[in-house]
Amino acid sequence: MPDNLAFNGGQKQTLLLAIHSKLQFGLILVCFCSISPIAALEISGYGAIESLSFFHPPLDPQQHAHYLSIAIEPEFYHAWDEGLQSLVFVPYYRLSQHDSSRSHFDIRELTWLKVADDWELKVGIRKEFWGVSEAQHLVDIINQTDLVENSDTEDKLGQPMINLSLIQDWGTLDLYLLTGFQTRTFAGRAGRLRSFPAIDVDAEEFEKHGLEKHLAYAFRWSHSVANWDIGISHFYGTSRDPSLRRNIDKAGQTRLIPYYEMIHQTGLDLQLTLESVLWTLETIVRSGQGKTYFASTAGFEYSFYNLLGSALDIGIVSEYLYDSRGSHAPVVFQDDFLVALRFALNDIQSTELLAGVIFDRRHHTRFYNIEASRRLGDHWKIELEARFFSVGDNHDPAFIFRKDDHLRLELRYYF
Repeated sequence: MPDNLAFNGGQKQTLLLAIHSKLQFGLILVCFCSISPIAALEISGYGAIESLSFFHPPLDPQQHAHYLSIAIEPEFYHAWDEGLQSLVFVPYYRLSQHDSSRSHFDIRELTWLKVADDWELKVGIRKEFWGVSEAQHLVDIINQTDLVENSDTEDKLGQPMINLSLIQDWGTLDLYLLTGFQTRTFAGRAGRLRSFPAIDVDAEEFEKHGLEKHLAYAFRWSHSVANWDIGISHFYGTSRDPSLRRNIDKAGQTRLIPYYEMIHQTGLDLQLTLESVLWTLETIVRSGQGKTYFASTAGFEYSFYNLLGSALDIGIVSEYLYDSRGSHAPVVFQDDFLVALRFALNDIQSTELLAGVIFDRRHHTRFYNIEASRRLGDHWKIELEARFFSVGDNHDPAFIFRKDDHLRLELRYYF
């Protein structure tokens, strides 16, 4: 292993402290469940090696053109009580070259599940996904984004919670007590993609402290009616999406400090299936981060099945992304269109490809994205992502990515 893929003393201490604090909670759950009859423990998961390459020289000489990393995510599953109770444990670890902020450990899941006829109780650390759109998931707010994993914001950190699901004829009502808070991960000064100036996670600030900072509350009602899938949700607690405040440190250097406010967010997600067309909508109203604002993503996917008599399926995806804050929004997507093609070969190797572009109507910025994956035999899978940024307006929040066109190649082994 290269020397620059190893930890220094301070990084090792930070990592060990993080592992120790997370495993304390895990030990409690494991001890609790150990009183049950022990059935066969099922072990699965994957290990991966990733190559992340950039096509242009970096804006900061501390950054690099290529990053190598390794990751492992095992899963331990144990069920008893005739399957009515179960425990799942999914730790995650990545060791990254150059960017120490990307080397991290997290418990993605450590959950005890109790199932009854009309309710389910889940206690522990979990990942909970809400959303139906392709370009972004506005309503998906339970888990913190693990931004160092991937710039698409779809990787999430584990969230401690108690989740009671009430399953009735009129739908499913999920009640959440979120009992811990994790701050967002950001690339370090040597990492890419990152902001300019750099984000100082050691100086992060919070609107509330103590118990109020760590506790959050949420509910979601979901139901299927004919061709409609409906979800209505509300969240109150510390925002998973921090504001970034400019600050001057003692050395006179400009930095960005994450500031986590208390917010209310009400969300609606809809999905309508009509033969070959899938219509989707995600919309939110959020208060607590400046003026109350509204954001939405709406679109459709039209699918052509068994094209020209083959097993090939092609889907045409189109979405519109809107944020009522307009040019004042601290986000990239404010007034944008997505157009994409999805290819599914439906072969034994499960070959898939998604290629698309997002057009920014205000700044004329374009984001090009290609994602492909294919299984190799029974245990291997290869994934490829290519992202390109065409940015000409220095007032666009995406201007910081103008030199960050990149290719990510990952080889996974599943066991």
